[in-house]
Amino acid sequence: MTTPSTERGRTAAHVDLPTKYQPADVEGRLYERWVSAGYFAADPARYPDRPAYSIVIPPPNVTGSLHMGHALDHSIQDALVRRRRMQGYETVWVPGMDHAGIATQNVVERELAKEGKSRHDLGREAFVERVWAWKAESGGRILGQMRRLGDSVDWGREAFTMDEARARAVRTIFKRLFDDGLIYRAERIINWCPRCLTALSDIEVEHAEREGELVSIRYGSGEDEIVVATTRAETMLGDTAVAVHPDDERYRHMVGREIELPLTGRRIPVVADEHVDPEFGTGAVKVTPAHDPNDFEIGRRHDLPSLTIMDERGVITAHGPFEGLDRFEARPAVVAALRQQGRIVKEVRPYVHSVGHCQRCSTVVEPRVSLQWFVKVAPLAKAAGDAVREGRVKIHPPEMAARYFEWVDNMHDWCISRQLWWGHRIPVWYGPDGQTMCPGPDEEPPAGWTQDTDVLDTWFSSALWPFSTFGWPERTPDLERFYPTSVLVTGYDILFFWVARMMMFGLYAMDGVEPFKVIALHGMVRDQHGKKMSKSFGNVVDPLDWIDRYGADATRFTLLRGANPGGDVPVADEWAQGSRNFCNKLWNATRFALMNGAHVRGELPSEGLTTVDRWVLSRLQKVIAEVDGHLESFEFAKACETLYHFAWDEVCDWYVELSKVQLDDPATAESTRRVLGEVLDNLLRLLHPVVPFVTEELWTSLTGRETIVRAEWPQPDRARRDEDAEALVASLQRLVTEVRRFRADQGLKPGQRVAAALEWGESPLAAHEPGVRMLLRLDAPGEGFSATASLPVEGVTVRLDTHGAIDVAAERKRLEKDLANARKEAEQARRKLGNESFVAKAPEAVVAKTRDRLSQAEAEIARLEAQLAALPAA
Repeated sequence: MTTPSTERGRTAAHVDLPTKYQPADVEGRLYERWVSAGYFAADPARYPDRPAYSIVIPPPNVTGSLHMGHALDHSIQDALVRRRRMQGYETVWVPGMDHAGIATQNVVERELAKEGKSRHDLGREAFVERVWAWKAESGGRILGQMRRLGDSVDWGREAFTMDEARARAVRTIFKRLFDDGLIYRAERIINWCPRCLTALSDIEVEHAEREGELVSIRYGSGEDEIVVATTRAETMLGDTAVAVHPDDERYRHMVGREIELPLTGRRIPVVADEHVDPEFGTGAVKVTPAHDPNDFEIGRRHDLPSLTIMDERGVITAHGPFEGLDRFEARPAVVAALRQQGRIVKEVRPYVHSVGHCQRCSTVVEPRVSLQWFVKVAPLAKAAGDAVREGRVKIHPPEMAARYFEWVDNMHDWCISRQLWWGHRIPVWYGPDGQTMCPGPDEEPPAGWTQDTDVLDTWFSSALWPFSTFGWPERTPDLERFYPTSVLVTGYDILFFWVARMMMFGLYAMDGVEPFKVIALHGMVRDQHGKKMSKSFGNVVDPLDWIDRYGADATRFTLLRGANPGGDVPVADEWAQGSRNFCNKLWNATRFALMNGAHVRGELPSEGLTTVDRWVLSRLQKVIAEVDGHLESFEFAKACETLYHFAWDEVCDWYVELSKVQLDDPATAESTRRVLGEVLDNLLRLLHPVVPFVTEELWTSLTGRETIVRAEWPQPDRARRDEDAEALVASLQRLVTEVRRFRADQGLKPGQRVAAALEWGESPLAAHEPGVRMLLRLDAPGEGFSATASLPVEGVTVRLDTHGAIDVAAERKRLEKDLANARKEAEQARRKLGNESFVAKAPEAVVAKTRDRLSQAEAEIARLEAQLAALPAA
């Protein structure tokens, strides 16, 4: 194994650690030193023989602040990047932000409203300037918060989806798509926000269960009567058909006929369409092509007219008594008018259904036919699907691939235009005689032509992120070196909306080369009960609050310790406290080691090591291999568990404690100092990607080197594996654990010293008597020693003198009570198992559980009887 002892520039370890770890005193100072030293900066020309490793950050909104989802996502990415950097890769992690069209425009419009103004008072150009000024002054707060979390991004590469480089990339790809016939303008149904007055993408619509009213309405009369049900009665004013399934015998005679549409004086046809579910409701549905996406498709298949019956603000425009009413005012008014005409077949009843809301303002979204710009996705989506099917891009965990295919294989054309002022303006110009042109990024439109007023969907520019951040459309050295990126880390909730679009545009723009090799999906952060975090639930946890109270390392460790691939991550305040305690444990162990001369100078001895030394070095090799395997497969939770238990349970609770005896022995002291340094050196390097700050402070103190950031990643050394030493120490651990349990059962306090005689027989553990006595707080037998208890464990007999150490009468009473309960439990289990009917008829799992109860009760009885027998006479 290559150890730091072979590296140059080593100085003696020094003890300058405070007695207590205070994250606030360490984190900010270390982060600024890392950035100033350029440890995170990448150079495509540096070390050309090194493999490249690149990640682009999912750009947070310029309006955003760090929340737990960001903290999880960034902690995962940072752990990956830090490990690869230590493994010798030329790594780059690109930071940046998304301009967040709707969200940012809303923020600035609210500021204007406080001044009694609207964006229309300023005009488009002045309003956009106002947004840029807001961005410079108040936007991007999250970038500073990323520093507090410890993100090792290359700040020299910071990108923004509206900066000039990204704007050029947007214009370039729009032009190519336009010229290839993959961008078109058409009247189609889209998601519309009546408050923001813009089209919305699917991801900008949040669905929530809401209680509405289901109304059953009779259309037509007599033989031409059909009953339909709806939760949006007002939309019937725009009905242009009723649809039934072609195989539904109930309505076959009516297909092709016209029936009367109530309240309108119009007659509409009955059409047969396979989209209709004959088992749902009456098997007949009203068709409003201009205000329902499914109805729009039915309308296209049957060449039905689309009647828009409300304006962009959701106000009814259909002539008649409802004109001028808001859609939610018109709904009860329409129902009342239908009831008056006797058209309500059933009384209105509550009906819970999913309702779409604008993500930014929570207004109920209205499906609306509108003239918009679209991307023809069919060929792009096929390429995105093929890249995964052919194995060129791997989705992790693999079971998420089915959800990806479900999306890309059934994707509808993408509405990319937004009726906003903040964003990339659509680069299409219109001539005075109705001409249309899309100039390239280096071309100017003819004089007198006017540009389209819409801007592009924010997801359009962020879909270019994996290659626009490296200089595309120019073939830059960065692009050649770092594209395709190594892995995309993101939440499964945007697998469809962002990931699929990056795949489509990356493959299209980069000549069939995928934008990333691996898609690593993680879940959502939830509270400790698995409940979604929500302000309305009162269970939102602010990561910055945790960083203030427990430190960035504890925050990261808590999140990563729960991060299973694709699974949601529960968190709780007490878990963060536990992670802080873990960092403190590392601090105290390293400080102890330094105070006792632990170091990493010179070669690690191969001969003359104690069994305990050989045991901990052997366990270290296994841990290195396990952690490597877990991190390669994005099993962060397993990696953290392995490191936690090795550090706390084995290194701190066993090796550090046993080393105290060895450090007092001149024959073993020096080798123990070297082994202690070796173990901590490797452990801190393994932990660095997860808890970077505390490991930096401890490792530099231990090794005297400049930084752990660019230290070498540990490699397992099979020659250090020692199964014999592991078996012997495991036996020692069982001995100590069993005696500790016995002491506790006898009511002895952990630190209370008692006299004991140890009879080793032929046990090899005899060589470890000083360590055993130290760990168990056992004094050597003195004058008047009289054993009151004898405990055989691991071939060793431990005889204890507990005279005066415990209240014998009280302890006997407690044990007898516990014994009575155990006997009662055993008797109940025996009676059940002795009942032939129970054994024959009860489920196998229930019978097995009863047998386990009996076995456990009998073991408890034996243990308690032995403890009672071991008590001294009263």
